[in-house]
Amino acid sequence: MIKTEQLFEHLLTHYRGQFATVFLLPISAVYGAYSGFRNWLSFRLSSAPAKHETRVASVIRQIEDWKAQGVGQKLCTARSGWKTMSELVPKYKLSHRKIDIGLYDVLEIDAQRGIVRVEPLVSMGQLSRTLISQGWTLPVVPELDSLTVGGLIMGFGVETSSHKYGLFQHICEAFEIVTAEGKLVKCSASENPELFYQIPWSHGTLGFLVAAELKIIPVKKFVRVRYRPVQSLDHLVSVFEQASRDTEKNDFVEALVYGRDEAVIMTGKFVDAVGQDGSLNAIGRWYKPWFFKHVQSYLQSNKEGVEYLPVRDYYHRHTRSYFWAMEEIIPFGNHPIFRALLGWALPPRIELLKYTETRTTQRLREKYHVVQDMLVPMRFLETSIDYFDKHFRLYPLWLSPMAIKDNGGQGGFVQPYKAENGEIDELYVDIGAYGTPAKSGFDNAEALPLLEKFVIEHSGYQALYARTFMSRDDFRRMFDHSSYDRIREHLPHCRQAFDEVYDKVSSNGRVAPVEMRKLEKAS
Repeated sequence: MIKTEQLFEHLLTHYRGQFATVFLLPISAVYGAYSGFRNWLSFRLSSAPAKHETRVASVIRQIEDWKAQGVGQKLCTARSGWKTMSELVPKYKLSHRKIDIGLYDVLEIDAQRGIVRVEPLVSMGQLSRTLISQGWTLPVVPELDSLTVGGLIMGFGVETSSHKYGLFQHICEAFEIVTAEGKLVKCSASENPELFYQIPWSHGTLGFLVAAELKIIPVKKFVRVRYRPVQSLDHLVSVFEQASRDTEKNDFVEALVYGRDEAVIMTGKFVDAVGQDGSLNAIGRWYKPWFFKHVQSYLQSNKEGVEYLPVRDYYHRHTRSYFWAMEEIIPFGNHPIFRALLGWALPPRIELLKYTETRTTQRLREKYHVVQDMLVPMRFLETSIDYFDKHFRLYPLWLSPMAIKDNGGQGGFVQPYKAENGEIDELYVDIGAYGTPAKSGFDNAEALPLLEKFVIEHSGYQALYARTFMSRDDFRRMFDHSSYDRIREHLPHCRQAFDEVYDKVSSNGRVAPVEMRKLEKAS
């Protein structure tokens, strides 16, 4: 048995790309096809709305049972921790009482009100397909297909339209949650507003989300994308900020930074037809180059260009390569032959990648591999890129601008930037760092705490799907807990039922996949 485990460890460590190609891709493709068909059938048959009330009643019944049995355990959802987008796995699920929330469906598209009502486990891929087929889209469509509405609300969601519409939470019109008291509560900007504004970033610590109403807008067929290479940091910052503040001209803004002084800035606009100033590029087709490689070609030629991308191809342009993380998992994945034969099966599912991690790859990842999104005020973009270049030297970096709104004075975990002179600025930028830094002697255990300190000192925020080294005090310095603490004190049984956010996202609440497998076997 030991020799078998050692052989498995060796194969997964030294032949991870081949293993992912032979085993993980086919399994992922089959599961994806099954999920897609189920979601399509459920929506077409209109069975989801009829079942929704029954499912919510089941959630309430499970909480009533918990209360009747003495509220002895903390609560969490029964959804497998392996399915989260984080590289870590929730350890708390082993000790908490699991509440089954099987809520996967699009419930209603209300064209008159301009909203779509959905259950929390609806994915971005599922929702974008459904809405586009009906002539609609979300104002903010976070990139990866498997991201869920609930995760984007309870955590955070950003995309290249966020400079115009804000974070994913800012396109939410209403939430329905089941509290620890076992009551179904609806909240919006006008109904239970304090609770409404506090649910985003709360990680399920105020109640179980069972439905959400999201804004929708009419969709057009294409996104006209202008690629603009820049060759200096000053030029990058000035052009990027100007484009991000021009919400009339630009529906989408992003940049890929390939070196301290090398980047490509992309601006996009919804259009109905392909113009004569550029060509159609269906970048989402399986045989096409990975998007970040395609973008890099504009930098290498140092020429601007215009392309027209089908709208859904644009939305999920980084999905096949998980931005550029796939290059480390399947190094040959962007080769033309691989793309032609197996590009349709990319990407492998996150939970399978996590579950097949080995002790060796875990140690290497924990020390050298970075997966972080840091949200900093736009005015600190140049300082931040300098910091990443000095302490990480990790490229590409993803830049996505965003507006952080003030929530009508109702508080919330994240707030607009307020300068010492009282000036308020909503414009932030998400700096996404994914991969293995090139800095000599790099070690996450030293670099990430310093990065978190830098972000706090510059009035920024850390995306909480990633690893955090922050203490509880630093976490509370980064995120405003004033309204959150008040609501938890006010809601009956809330503190008995749910951990604080910090307890769920810190190292106490999450562990590496290998360690989680050990804990699951022991339990």
